Amino acid sequence: MASKYVVLACTMAMALASPIAEPDASAQLSLPPLIPSIPGVTEPLTSNAPPLPIAQVPTPPLESPPFQGSDLKPKKIGYFFAGAGDNQHKDFLAVYSLDDDTFGEFIWLADVPSSGNSPHHLGPSLDGKTLVGGGLLSLLKAQDTAFYFDTTNPYRPKFKKSNRALLSAVTDEIRAKPDGGFLITYLGSAAGTSPGRLVETDSDFNIIAEHPQDVDSTLNILEEQFSPHGLTVDWEKNVILTSDFVVPVSILKPSPGIQRADTLRLWDLEKRSIISTITIPDGGGIQDVKFIPGNPDTAALATAVHLGQVWIIYPFKTDSEGKQGVAELLYDLGPKARDTTAIYSDFTQDGKFFYATITTGNHIAALDISDLNNVKRLDDPDDDQPTIGPHYIKVTPDQKHIVVTDYFVQTGDIGLINTPADFKALYIDINEDGSLGFNRTIDFTTPYTNRGGSKPHSAVVFDLTDPENPYYY
Repeated sequence: MASKYVVLACTMAMALASPIAEPDASAQLSLPPLIPSIPGVTEPLTSNAPPLPIAQVPTPPLESPPFQGSDLKPKKIGYFFAGAGDNQHKDFLAVYSLDDDTFGEFIWLADVPSSGNSPHHLGPSLDGKTLVGGGLLSLLKAQDTAFYFDTTNPYRPKFKKSNRALLSAVTDEIRAKPDGGFLITYLGSAAGTSPGRLVETDSDFNIIAEHPQDVDSTLNILEEQFSPHGLTVDWEKNVILTSDFVVPVSILKPSPGIQRADTLRLWDLEKRSIISTITIPDGGGIQDVKFIPGNPDTAALATAVHLGQVWIIYPFKTDSEGKQGVAELLYDLGPKARDTTAIYSDFTQDGKFFYATITTGNHIAALDISDLNNVKRLDDPDDDQPTIGPHYIKVTPDQKHIVVTDYFVQTGDIGLINTPADFKALYIDINEDGSLGFNRTIDFTTPYTNRGGSKPHSAVVFDLTDPENPYYY
């Protein structure tokens, strides 16, 4: 036991903090580029900088090419967080109409002040006035890792601010807090290793804590890989689940192989402390976890990438040794889902239907989970669906469609993950029986050829059909 505390003493002073950190807006960084932009001077450097192992030359971005916006004001709006295809121009948030009569019409674009971030997940504040998006590879150029947009005018988003944490990097899943601000999983440490952290911001989007901070929880994340990707919160039941995916630096060259995790962490929400570690044997990367809406047992579903399976997590059940948190196999998605690199998911809000993207299997699975003892598959796993590299998925607020982005991660010559993609956003109908009808797409290649194309990783949908009851998801 003494050796554990020796390790703990070497991890700065994080274990000496109180269980819930006092707000500390200074616990973050926001720095200008290491190489400032000088017109006529740095553009050639940006274009000709060679790829390096892991860390990259911190070149300033090329300015975003001019674009023609639209005065269209649809009721349903799609926001897509995308990277410039050449990794040299500024990354950006693109806005499109999702209304039936104007579907796919471009409305606006808001740049972030850097490039090569590999834009990742995107999430809205509860009041719909702010979006935050994360950069998967921002740390490689010593850049900020979280980017905030002002969406007070939903048709003209503006870049608001960016920041980075001190102990952690590689921004992933995002959940809005009821009192403002966000909880965000950071997959790795500031160096891209394990452990990552659960980062918390205040209502001004300043980073106020990197969890966990209590002694026992800190020991927990030091003893076993902690690479939090998935994040789900039940504010009423006072529990959080995070799912561990991969050690970020292990996907970059030189690497002996990708380090995947088999675990989830169950948290006490109020204390921001870890209750237990839940293991899915041989899971091989637990990419996603989400509570089933309305489930009486507060059960969640988690995706195990190596196994190609969906597991059900019971946070309030105990195992044979009395440890809180139990995992049980719910459904095997079949051969196409084995080792598919990524499996991301979402539910309809009635908790009846579950959808999961099988990235390298080029497939989207649909399950009827209204009876968890008799799960029914609604898609044909052998069908060739019109999708290449599907990843991020969201059921629209009206529960009539799902939005899927056909792009996961392409690290190029510096990494081990380069999944095929057609760089489209799919707008797929949900039929009455929960099955899917493919019919509409938005192309993110042709309109952005002046920046090498674009890579849309994630999406948020605003539904303003009822001005008195807008939805932001």
